[in-house]
Amino acid sequence: MADRTNRRDFLKTTALAGAGFWVAGRAAFAQSRSPNEKLNIACIGVGGKGDSDCDACGRHHNIVAICDVRDEPLKKKKEKYPRAKVFKDFRKMFDEMEKEIDAVTISTPDHMHAIAAMWAMQRGKHCYVQKPLTHDVAEARELTEAAKKYKVCTQMGNQGTTSDGLREAVEVIQSGAIGAVREVHVWTNRPVWPQGTNAILGLEGVQAALHDKGQAHPEVPAGLDWDLFLGTAPYRPYQPKYQPFNWRGWWDFGCGALGDMACHTANMAFMACKLGYPTSVVAQCSEYNPETFPMWSVVEYEFPEREGLPPLKWTWYDGGKDKPKWVVEKLKSFAHGIKLSDSGSVLIGEKGTLYSPNDYGERYYLIFDGKEPIGELPDAKKFPPPPRTLPRVGDVVPGARSCTTEALVDEWFAAIRANKPEIAMSNFSYAGPLTETVVLGCVALRTDKKLEWDGPNMKITNDEKMNRYLKREYRKGWEI
Repeated sequence: MADRTNRRDFLKTTALAGAGFWVAGRAAFAQSRSPNEKLNIACIGVGGKGDSDCDACGRHHNIVAICDVRDEPLKKKKEKYPRAKVFKDFRKMFDEMEKEIDAVTISTPDHMHAIAAMWAMQRGKHCYVQKPLTHDVAEARELTEAAKKYKVCTQMGNQGTTSDGLREAVEVIQSGAIGAVREVHVWTNRPVWPQGTNAILGLEGVQAALHDKGQAHPEVPAGLDWDLFLGTAPYRPYQPKYQPFNWRGWWDFGCGALGDMACHTANMAFMACKLGYPTSVVAQCSEYNPETFPMWSVVEYEFPEREGLPPLKWTWYDGGKDKPKWVVEKLKSFAHGIKLSDSGSVLIGEKGTLYSPNDYGERYYLIFDGKEPIGELPDAKKFPPPPRTLPRVGDVVPGARSCTTEALVDEWFAAIRANKPEIAMSNFSYAGPLTETVVLGCVALRTDKKLEWDGPNMKITNDEKMNRYLKREYRKGWEI
């Protein structure tokens, strides 16, 4: 059967609708304060990546609220920002402090990004959300539209967007240096967390152990609010395999290797090739189980002609050390004798190839047939860089160090102060379509079938039942 959900027997295989007054007030705020006046920031999720996201904001602005489902990161952040109010539920935080907050960072597990961001934007709060922007395809579209509706400044946390190298690579591609690009290949060293069948070995009864309230389960650790961690996800008893980091490999909480890294590693190619909606997507993978992402996957997207550019095929590869040998050999062929990186991308044009041995597209080689590779950045004597068409982050934030979280949040703050969302280059108008494309690949992992995609109408046209994976049904009490 095409639908992988039914292909195997798993047990056998082991509104506040943004009151206009408040939105207008927030927009006016950006122009009403002096350039040096501090913003009031609330940080939702302050462990893991949220730790550095919070600190990047706290360098120059007021951290007035911190929110996390675990006591440990809250305690750590409270020591650093003693004036910040502490919450475990972001809904209570907004109820109590709505008028005291100017902007919000969201660094939770993927399944909670969209609901927290929507709560914030509906209340006129500027939003910084970690990648991937959302867990589901439909959520990405909703956040893109909400950012415009509520007139807030946004940014997604893919720090490579601030890289001068990435922006230069985009200019190189768009200058026609390697000719029209018809193929893009992107790969990663993820997953570096448990997923696939091995992730669920040892959970007795498998589905019963995961879902049945009547079974004996490990106790929830002191200091963790398990119900708040689950949030929009279906109820399941606590298992230590989910927290605090390994949630990425589970369908209900994360987006696997593809969702974790493609918003980084495919970012340069997506921007350079002016990609939008694909017309189809198909996936191969190591296995399917209804709990976790596979050990490895290969996902192929096809894009139509756009802005005078030819059709393009983009192929994604993940699996880390578990990549199949045929994948590894194929990737080596793109490096043209240069040591193959664990993560990187290749753009193949009609006249040459650009190879980036880097997660963020900030380093690259230019490869032309029969010639010595040029790079890591173009040597002006061999290949003069094209004229600049994109600003550098230092132009917006003087002294900023490119390709850093600090530069990304500072660019976002610059957008807020100027009341110009477009200053933040990974704003939701860009990050939303990028995320839609990425997590559409997660949908493709659930079936053997090539899915035909109607992007404008956000619909799979050749297999109606697969549309149910475009957006989850949120757990009762968590509806937007």
